[in-house]
This record gives sequence, structure tokens and C-alpha cells, in this order.
Amino acid sequence: MRIANILHLGVKELRGLARDPIMMALIIYAFTFSVYAAATALPESLNRATIAIVDEDRSPLSARIIDAFYPPYFVPPVLITHAEMDARMDAGLDTFALDIPTEFQRDLLAGRSPTIQLNVDATRMSQAFTGSGYIQEIVGNEVRAFAQRYQGSDAPSIDLVLRARFNPELNRSWFGAVVQVINQVTMLSIILTGAALIREREHGTIEHLLVMPVTPFEIMTAKIWAMAIVVLAACAFSLAVVVQGLMQVPIEGSVALFLAGAAVNLFATTSLGIFLGTFARSMPQFALLFILIVIPLQMLSGGMTPRESMPEAVQYVMLTAPTTHFVMLAQAILFRGAGFSVVWPQFLALGIIGAGLFGYALARFRQTIGETG
Repeated sequence: MRIANILHLGVKELRGLARDPIMMALIIYAFTFSVYAAATALPESLNRATIAIVDEDRSPLSARIIDAFYPPYFVPPVLITHAEMDARMDAGLDTFALDIPTEFQRDLLAGRSPTIQLNVDATRMSQAFTGSGYIQEIVGNEVRAFAQRYQGSDAPSIDLVLRARFNPELNRSWFGAVVQVINQVTMLSIILTGAALIREREHGTIEHLLVMPVTPFEIMTAKIWAMAIVVLAACAFSLAVVVQGLMQVPIEGSVALFLAGAAVNLFATTSLGIFLGTFARSMPQFALLFILIVIPLQMLSGGMTPRESMPEAVQYVMLTAPTTHFVMLAQAILFRGAGFSVVWPQFLALGIIGAGLFGYALARFRQTIGETG
């Protein structure tokens, strides 16, 4: 009887979801346009940065340096005077202002060590740090090439050959597409299960369930499997049609193994959605709780920033979050082609976390039903 009850209640949840056009539109948008837009519209860390150059030397070397800045990393440089430099930066027109002093080329060829001043608008954090390194490398390369030509210096005997594994084109959209799918799995699973519980309370159907011969375990399990299968199907569609089909992102590993990992992760995140739904009395309250939970889960799970770059305390705390292990599992399978022998620790961790969240959510759900009754 329990299996039959869980099955019938789950089908009821699917029918209720199908009659909710807003939720259906959200699912379709999250796994199609949102994935494509986030992957393709996200610029590189340095993209079309504005730069102005004060050329006080007006030499072949300074002209060579000016010509070295071009898209996509920089917009074509604007030649300005020294008096204009501070005013333009104060107005926010330039992120970088490069000042090439007089007699720069002559001092270089004479064996002296001339200096170039670089002014940076540090309020533009992402471009300021990355762009400063780019400019230093560009200017250094041009100066070395010019000096070797006129002074006859020997070329370096060692050359660095770059071989990028798993993303040989260094295409950011490949990484962004998969990460966005991972984020949508977490987000939609929490939203759908929490909204399903709140919808029962707002419509008064939770009282109808209380008089039926069903247990809180059966009600909760039905909501979990119904919403999880919807998210899992949408995830598989997004990977096949949007990521692999439309965006031509190569998937190295087994999609079936990834979906199995996603199913275990959904067991944890849907339980978390039920848990949040027991605290919220309305959808606006649930939305506020959702924001407080999902933003740290996505930002600190390792999908946007490598975990190794975070403080050690944050790394240890986030090991209790299912998204951390799901990101590790998904990246290992989809990017590096890992098999089950590599990712079984993440499967185990997701199972343990999911069981804990399910237990907490079930206890809270029983308490909420008792208060309602």
C-alpha cells in the first residue's frame, strides 16, 4: 500500500505541476535560454577594457607598444595628453592610462632602465588586477622584441609550450554551460519541492491529505520523487539539446553516470526544499529563505571559484553541502571523463548528506502536519 500511495501521490504532484504555467515556464527557461545566455554572454575576465596612452616619446618603440593593444582584451587605445589623464580617469572613461616618457627609446638602447607609468582604476576590480598583468606582459614583450632587433640579443633558449587539457580551446562558454546546468539542477529542485508543499497549504489540500490513510513519509517521498524526475528529465534534455547540440560543447564522460549522480544530489536538494517549505508560510517567505540558502550554495560550492582559493574554514564547512560534492562529481565526469571508480566518494557523500537532510525534513514535516491538524 505504501508504494502505491507514494506512486499515486507523486502522479498527483506531476498533474498539479503541469497545471501551473508559471512553474512550467520557469523549468523550460532555466534549462534552455538561461543556460545558453549565461554561457555565451559571460565575458572573459578581461574583455574590451578601456585604455588611454600618453605618448611623450613619439618613437618607433612607443608606436609599437600602442599598436600592441587591440580587441578582444582591449579597445583600441585613445591617445591623450598628460593633462587629460587624471580628468579622464576621474570621469571613469579609462580603466588604464599608460604614460610613455620622453626619450624612452633612447634610454633603452643606451642600456639604461627607463620606466613607464601605468595608472589603474582599481574600482573596476576584475579588470584592474587581470589587466595590469596583461599590460605588463604586452609591454615587456614589445620592448624585448625591439631590443633584440636593434641590439642583436640572442633569443631565449627555452620556450614555454602550453597544452590545455579538457578544454584545449580555453573556451569559457564550455565551462559556463555545464556549470549553469549544475546550478539549475540545485535551484529548480529546491524551488519545485518547496513550492509544492506551500501550494498544498495555500490551497487547503493539506487538510484533505490528513484525513486520508497516508503517512507523512509517503506524502514527502511522493513530492521528492515527482519533482526530482522532472528536474532530471529537464537536465538530460538541456545537456543533449542545448549544451551538446546547440553550443557544441564536448562531453568527455558518461552522461548516464552524471545523471545517476544528479539523481543522488536531487535526493538531498529536494529534501532541503521540503525543509525550507515547512518554515515558510507563503511563497514570498519561501523566496527569501531560498535566496539566503541558494546563493552561498552556488558561490561556495566550487563551481564559480575553485575551492582551493577559499579560506580553509569555508572549505570544511561547505563539505556538508550537497552542491560541493555534486560540482566535484559533475566536473570530473563531464570535463575529465572520470568513471565511477574515481567519483564514488562523491556518490557516498551525497547519499549521506541526502539521508541526513531527508531525516531532518521528515521530522519537521511531521511537526508541521501535527500543528495543522
